Amino acid sequence: MKSKYFSEFLGTAFLFCTVVGSGIMGQNLSSNDSLTLLANTLATVFALYFLITIFGDHSSHFNPVVSMLMLVRKEISTRVCTIFIVLQISGAILGVMLANYIFELDPVFFSEKPRSGTHLFVSEILATFGLLMVILLSSKEKVAVTVAAYIGAAYWFTSSTSFANPAGTIGRSFSNTFAGISTHDILHFCVAQIIGALLALIVYRTFFESQK
Repeated sequence: MKSKYFSEFLGTAFLFCTVVGSGIMGQNLSSNDSLTLLANTLATVFALYFLITIFGDHSSHFNPVVSMLMLVRKEISTRVCTIFIVLQISGAILGVMLANYIFELDPVFFSEKPRSGTHLFVSEILATFGLLMVILLSSKEKVAVTVAAYIGAAYWFTSSTSFANPAGTIGRSFSNTFAGISTHDILHFCVAQIIGALLALIVYRTFFESQK
């Protein structure tokens, strides 16, 4: 289990160091938000692909709603799920702090970037629903490609830029940069993500589970 626990911690740390760091780099290189989002998207897509690929034989959830889904499907125990979630949140925070530091910002630099409104709440439900459906319907051999591709698309078709991850949402509040989120908006993003995950599970069990 040590390798699984460390994979969840290290993988989540690298993922959110990438998400926040690429956003900072994009802002440093361009004042154009479209170019910054494009840079952010490409870096995140590449990171997801290599992280899921290299850690896939150990554990590559990097996301509490994915771990909770696996708990409901009885693929992991309650104890393992709880430890995964703690490690994912810790890893996300560490990754964001490292991104801040290497770009010469204070390691803890709480975000003031507002992400509120019903439209963003619905956007996060949609983003997380889509991510979980992709995971549930993909074969293990293809999940790195399909998840990376989906998140790349969802960065652009959702108004919230597809956080779709409670650990990442908490972690990103530690950076007042392009990819940040105000601490006041963490709760409703996380609630939306859990709703999206539950909807995905319901849809999967209703229409697809018996066919796999």
